[in-house]
This record gives sequence, structure tokens and C-alpha cells, in this order.
Amino acid sequence: MADAVISAAPGRPPSVELGADGKAVNWTKVFLGFGGMIIGQFMAMLDIQIVASSLVQIQAGIGATADEISWVQTIYLLAEVVIMPLTAYLTKMWGTQRFYVIASIAFIATSVATGLSSSVDMMILTRALQGLAAGAMIPPIFATAMTVFPPERRTTANVLVGLIVTLAPTIGPTLGGHITEALSWRWLFFINVPVGVAVVFLVSRYGDFDKPDPRLAKGIDWWGLGLMTIFLLAMQYVLEEGAKNSWLQDDVILWLVVLAALTGAAFIWRQLAYRQPIVSLRPFTDRNFSLGIVMTFVTGMSLFGGTFVLPLYLGQVRGFSSGEVGTTMLVSGLTMFLCAPLCGWMVRKMDARIAMVIGFSLMAWAIGLGARITDDWGFREFLMLQIVRGVGSMTAMVAAQMMTVATLPVTMMKDASGLINLIRNVAGAIGLAVLATILTNQTFAHYADITAAASTANPTSQGMMQGLSGMMSEGGMADPDSGARKAFSMLMRRQAVVLSFGDCFMFLSMGCWFAAFLALFAKPGAPMAGPPQGAH
Repeated sequence: MADAVISAAPGRPPSVELGADGKAVNWTKVFLGFGGMIIGQFMAMLDIQIVASSLVQIQAGIGATADEISWVQTIYLLAEVVIMPLTAYLTKMWGTQRFYVIASIAFIATSVATGLSSSVDMMILTRALQGLAAGAMIPPIFATAMTVFPPERRTTANVLVGLIVTLAPTIGPTLGGHITEALSWRWLFFINVPVGVAVVFLVSRYGDFDKPDPRLAKGIDWWGLGLMTIFLLAMQYVLEEGAKNSWLQDDVILWLVVLAALTGAAFIWRQLAYRQPIVSLRPFTDRNFSLGIVMTFVTGMSLFGGTFVLPLYLGQVRGFSSGEVGTTMLVSGLTMFLCAPLCGWMVRKMDARIAMVIGFSLMAWAIGLGARITDDWGFREFLMLQIVRGVGSMTAMVAAQMMTVATLPVTMMKDASGLINLIRNVAGAIGLAVLATILTNQTFAHYADITAAASTANPTSQGMMQGLSGMMSEGGMADPDSGARKAFSMLMRRQAVVLSFGDCFMFLSMGCWFAAFLALFAKPGAPMAGPPQGAH
């Protein structure tokens, strides 16, 4: 089934064609099976952010504290990054179809369990299991797109994959907020049941893309699996909790950094030395793949970072409601959805390096507009930023995915897919950690600069203080001067926060400019041949 199509089969319907091995390929069935996997990927990625706008309601429903409720999101991401590198090995051993069906059934069951949670401990456990199932459902999509479809169809398949990767996290908070308002927070998880059943049906019936290799069940690298699990869990915890715990000043964070460094080095050595590694690092020997991983890292930071910074600004500075934040954020998602066909056409018609430079440059320019942010920016001011960023993100992601694997043999595609998705998620975690640190540190720095400039000898400061004092006096305040000083301090702190958000946008913009420059060093690759032996 996965072989490149060379001619139509005489006497067969148009959807049935001959593959390179002479066997008939029914593309209707292929697209139904692949479509089921696409829906599953969307569902798995949506659940990362779908709880973001409903954490207050979930917290009240299960009686959690503010610190405990943050783990509803954190544990899901921790579990995802652990399973992602293993998907290549498991899909080879069990076959993509069986593996995906098992993961989908597990996702349905854990979603129901999470929706029925009555305590924070139960929800953290079920969300961890749900994250494991979700992480297993994401990487096989890209590998399937690159091995099942012939070169002329791969760009279209990758546009769909890129659309899901960018759209799901963007609309997650908006959709989650509306579901919670219309039904209850428990339906954030129950909604996965009917969708998951459809996924299981489509993949189990039409997703026979490759053959399993049971021989891989012998000689599993348990030491490598243990080292990788400890390394990824320690690293992800540091990234999630480091900013709020002052990084290395906290003993737990410090020792986890040491543990991550030691187990990470040991894991890499083990994978290079063991005869049957649990995660193959061979794709890194390809220059395009190594460069593409860096660009995937940047797009991951930009994607998750933008989804983090913008709602935070709208909520903290502008005081927008969840609905208003969702409406503003929806612009990026709609833009990416509408421009997906155009971006796919562009990537097919031009050198992927040029498409990447264009995409990353558009992202850099658009995100850079946010560096001039003020405290009155709203939907209208962010409109152009989000539209151009959406077009650039879709173009860059599709082109980068194609270029990253352009010169890889198809036998490495499953390994490459697991690594690409892992790096994207880790990049998102690193991006959020860096942005949180920038917000904290730069707010203090800007506040110190503003207070130093706003001395009593400054005529502008004096005028503002007198105006505020007059307003307080007219309002009947007993001590208008004290009230004016407090109000003036709040204004300065608000301005410091706004400036720190500008620094975050500048950081993301510089990363995109770096990726645009790096794209110039990739080398064009010829379209890949058919799939490896055993695919059909």
C-alpha cells in the first residue's frame, strides 16, 4: 500500500492504482486510515491546552490547591515526552495499525477516568496515563505521511500534519472554555469518547500501512529505557518548575539538573553502543536532519511561546475574560487553516530552503511587532501580528518538515518522526521556561529603571503625582498624597510588566531570524523512493 504510485490499474476505479510492486492501492482507504490518525493526533494535541481556560473550575471540582492544579497540565506533558521516543521502536515491533489502535483505546479509557476524577491525586494519575497514550498517538502520523504516500502526495499530507500541530494548541483554550461554560469541565475529557471511537474504527479498518517485526521483542534495551525515562522526566520537571523555584537556587532543581545531565549522557552512550537501541540516533548523521531539528526547536518555541505570552498579556494587563482571550487568539488558528492550501502549493513549487526562509522571516517580522507593545494593545493591534505569524508558521513548519527528512532513507523515517516530535515538545517546555524567566527578571529590571528615572526632581513625575493627588483629594481620600504614591507605583509596575512582554516577543523574533539564516545551509534532496521492505 505504501509504495509510490506509477500507473492506474486497468478496469479499476480511479481511487485504485498500482504501486511500485504491482499491487493495487486503494487511495480512498489509505486516506480514510490516515484521516483517522490525523483526527487522533488532533485530539491528543488539543488536550494539552484544552484545560488551560478551565483550571479554576477543575480546581473547585476536585478540591485542589493552586500549586496542585498546575500539575494537571504539567504531568500530561511529562508523560508525553517519555513515550514519544519509544513510538518508532513500538510501531516497528507491533505495526503502526495495532499500535495506534491500542494507544487510541487507552486514550479513550484514561479520558473517561480523568473526567470522573474526584480528587487531585486521582486526576494527576489519570492525566499521566492519558499523556502516555496521547504521546504515543502523535509521532506515527509524520512517519506514515512520509512512507505511505508517494512524493507527489507527501506535501499535501504534511500540510495536514502541520495544520494539526499549529491549530490544536491555538484553539484548545477557546474550545475548552466554551465546553466548560456550556456543559461542565468534565466534558473536556468525555468529549474524547465519540471522537476516539471514530479513530479506532477508521484506523482498525483502513490503517494497514505496514507489517510488524516481532523479532524486536527480543533483546529490548531495558537499561536504555530506564535511563531515557529518568533523563526526560528530570529535564521536563526542571523546565516546568525551574522558573517559579528560582532555578539552581532550589536544591531539588539543582540535583535534578545534575541527574538529567548524568542520565542523558549515559543514555546517549548506551544508544550508540547497544546492538538494538531503543531510540535510534542515526538520523542525526544526516546534515539536513540535524539542521531541521534546530528549526523544529525554534518553531516549537514560537508555537508554544506565542500561545503562552499572548493570553498572559491579555489576561494580566488588559483584564480580558476567557472568551475575549479566546476570540483574540482564534485569529492565528483561522489564518493557518485558511492559508494551508496556499502554503502547501508554495512548498511544492519552490526550493524548500526558500520557503523556509520566507516562512521564518514572516514569523520573525510579525512577532517582532510585539516588541513595541503598549498597555492598550487589544484585538485590533494584535490582528496583523497574528495573521502574518500564522502564514509564516504554516509555511515554515511544512517546509522544515519536508527538508528535515528530504535526504533521509525511508527506513529511518519512524525514528526521525519520534525525535522531531520529542524536540518540538521539549522546545515548547524550554520556551515557556525561558519566557517565564524573562518576564520575572525583566519586570524587576524595568521597574528599577523606571523608578530611578521617575525621581521627585523629574517634572513629568511631579506633574503626574500632583494630578493623582488631586484626583484622590476630590474623591474624598483622607491621605491623598499616600494614595497618589501607591497609584503611581502601580502605574510604574504595570509599565515594567508591559516592557517585559515586549522583551519576550523580541526573544521569540530573534529565534525565528536565526532559523531563517540556518535554513540557507540545508541542501536540497531528491524525492524519496518507495517504502522499506515489508510495507505494502
